[in-house]
Amino acid sequence: MGLGTNHDTTPALKGLPQGEAEQRLVRYGANEVAPPPPAPLRRRVAQQLRDPLILVLLVAAVLTLATGDLTDACVILLVITVNTAVGVAQEVRAERAVAALTALSAPAARVVRDGEERRIRAVDVVPGDVVLLGEGDIVPADGEVVEAAALLVDESSLTGESVPVDKDAGGTAASGTVVVRGRGAIVVTATGAASATGRIASLMGTAPGPTPLQRRLAGFSRVLAAVTVVLCAVVLTIGLLRGQPVELMVVAAISLAVAAVPESLPAVVTLGLALGARRMAARNAIVRHLPAVETLGSVTVIATDKTGTLTEGRMVAERLWTPVGEAEARGSGYDPAGQVVRDGAAVTADDAPDLARLLRAALLCNDAGLQPPSGTDGDTAWHALGDPTEAALLVAGARLGLDRSALARELPRIDEVPFDSGRKRMTTVHRGPHGGCLVVSKGAPEVMLRAGILDDGPHVLTAAANRADELARQGYRVLAVAAGDRSPRPSPGTPADWETGRLPLLGLVAILDPPRRTAADTVAACRTAGIVPVMITGDHPLTAGAVATRLGMLGGADGAAVTTGGDIRHETVRNLTDARVYARTTPEQKLDIVQAWRRTGHVVAMTGDGVNDGPALHQADIGVAMGRRGTEVARQAADLVLADDDLGTVVSAVEEGRRVYANVRRFLLYALCGGTAEILVMLLGPFLGMPLPLLPAQILWINLLTHGLPGVALGAEPADPAVMRRPPRPPGESVLGAGLWWRILPMGLFVTAVTLLTGIWAHGTGRPWQTIVFLVLGATQLGIALASRARHGSWANPFLLVAVAAALALQIAGVYLPPLRVLLGTDPLSPADLGIACGLSALGYLAMRLQARLVPTR
Repeated sequence: MGLGTNHDTTPALKGLPQGEAEQRLVRYGANEVAPPPPAPLRRRVAQQLRDPLILVLLVAAVLTLATGDLTDACVILLVITVNTAVGVAQEVRAERAVAALTALSAPAARVVRDGEERRIRAVDVVPGDVVLLGEGDIVPADGEVVEAAALLVDESSLTGESVPVDKDAGGTAASGTVVVRGRGAIVVTATGAASATGRIASLMGTAPGPTPLQRRLAGFSRVLAAVTVVLCAVVLTIGLLRGQPVELMVVAAISLAVAAVPESLPAVVTLGLALGARRMAARNAIVRHLPAVETLGSVTVIATDKTGTLTEGRMVAERLWTPVGEAEARGSGYDPAGQVVRDGAAVTADDAPDLARLLRAALLCNDAGLQPPSGTDGDTAWHALGDPTEAALLVAGARLGLDRSALARELPRIDEVPFDSGRKRMTTVHRGPHGGCLVVSKGAPEVMLRAGILDDGPHVLTAAANRADELARQGYRVLAVAAGDRSPRPSPGTPADWETGRLPLLGLVAILDPPRRTAADTVAACRTAGIVPVMITGDHPLTAGAVATRLGMLGGADGAAVTTGGDIRHETVRNLTDARVYARTTPEQKLDIVQAWRRTGHVVAMTGDGVNDGPALHQADIGVAMGRRGTEVARQAADLVLADDDLGTVVSAVEEGRRVYANVRRFLLYALCGGTAEILVMLLGPFLGMPLPLLPAQILWINLLTHGLPGVALGAEPADPAVMRRPPRPPGESVLGAGLWWRILPMGLFVTAVTLLTGIWAHGTGRPWQTIVFLVLGATQLGIALASRARHGSWANPFLLVAVAAALALQIAGVYLPPLRVLLGTDPLSPADLGIACGLSALGYLAMRLQARLVPTR
């Protein structure tokens, strides 16, 4: 276990033997509610067939069968089958992707087994386990409280009661409730479906609703379908006036209406979001809610914590100050090996009694632990159990030669007031070996270095305050430590009496959380992408300012001022959005800051790791939690979990969100150009000597080929190299905004012109003009698909090249293969005519490339 928390003082906390825990896991099952069974295939198929546009196709099939047109009926039924199969496959794939992401973001629990603290998956907790609880933890299972120190639990998720409940030893704690203050331990009594949360969860099941983008696209498709139906009614009327058979024109009109609308678009978007989420997971960004993929693309502000996000989150107690002198602790990370150096020479506890007193108190007033390397999966580093700041104190003490376990036996803890964001300090009481008590308190210097708490003279407090400010300006996090003997033991529940005016200052510990090597580049990348990075931290304003300046978040146009929680509380800040760094903020102030940015029209991504970040994470457009060091409250409140705790991963996720949205627009441009052309060809063809330019089966075949593999392949296009050098899209912008409409209409007219002119030429020269129109209309659309690539001349998306080639081969097969010729009503073409028809597809490619240069879209 190494330098872990000592659990030997209470026999009840020795926990289960590991072997017994494994047997109970087999006996009772995993600590989870069994997911609902997957929908049967027939239900999935029925759901697809209820789509309004598929119903139109079914009506068309019935009409064609009633008129004896078996050929067109077969084509329509083929389209229905393919669309239904693709929809079901996409639905299953999306569900599997979301299930995999849920497994990746599963919560963890701290348990005691074989007398040692271990971190395990919450699903592996079994009845009889001793679970350790701290501020921000979610209780993983029902249990009886066996140890409690100022333990306060929020049970609103279970009872609806908004006021947290105090928990004492002998009481009970329910799964799914949240520890908002203090610490404690429970012995698990029920897990999984037998727990309180499990019993409730088993009675309900909610399917995920459509994303905002899906809702916008569904509404857009309904409007487009209505417009298309009106135009197709015009086509029907014209055909009937020109003497075409009623049955043929009815089926042609219905087929054209369905072909012109990208009816599979909502399913394509769902798959795109799910695949985007999976790609984000591969880049250490775990998406907990699919709408986050869409929203990430329009983020304009990233509000980030400092510790563990912009910095490494591996605290190192580097500088030690006492009224006697200073020293430096040296070593690597959380490895206890190392030394404490004073005046150039290594010292021990015997050599430096002032440092020994300082670090001895820091080890006693401490709830953290250290875990040695596991040796598995290349794990060679020591890890912090609990608060990394407290773990750094343990490491510093070990490097001076202090034994934390021996101290705990010599001075066992008998009472405490845990750290909370209001007091900004922690106090513990320890029974002395001769009947007295030792009171130890540590916390922020601006709280601790006051005459009301300490009994040192003004010169000591002034010197300590000045040194604390100097260290903070250098980017250190500073803790002040005080301790004093009491006789007799202070009365329980009176922390003010313990801390007031009788504690001598032992010294300061300056803890460094080094900036991540990639943090400065990440901040620069945000600015280039039009995203405003801001820091919201509870740390000292000088520390926050030093780190922000080093990373390029302050200076220049942003000024150099740091806004503090006090400034906000006293309303000395006119506009909260003028600042870029906020220090010493409370949870309520974090919420106010996020709301202020949102009120000005910004889309805010908020990162956090603590229970006090929960409200702001929930309020932000995108809540981002730390996966390694974050509390369960933060992770469960977030939309996105960073597996590597690196802000650069958020920027990568934003790039992925922009890529997904760009590909949706790419598909719409391609599909609507073809749909516009198909309607106009059918509408204008009769006036140009072509009574029925395309048969119903031919329209549906073109739709099947162009919206099938090529349409899906466009959704896999890589990000445009310049996507992160452009500003985010406005939140209220239409999916067809930013110039997309002005590209759809001209390209639709161009494809129409090429198709009709070719048809006129073929009709006038006695060639099979309807077959040529069929081939040119489909091939030109495939040329547009090739021209819609994000990176031309590369192999970044070879699937698109294969899809277009396969679709063109099937289009040509419809002209030459006898079964397809009968089905589609086509005639074979001479090699020269085939070459002309296929060659014209290059015009679609060239026109699309030229238009992209002349009419750029974002």
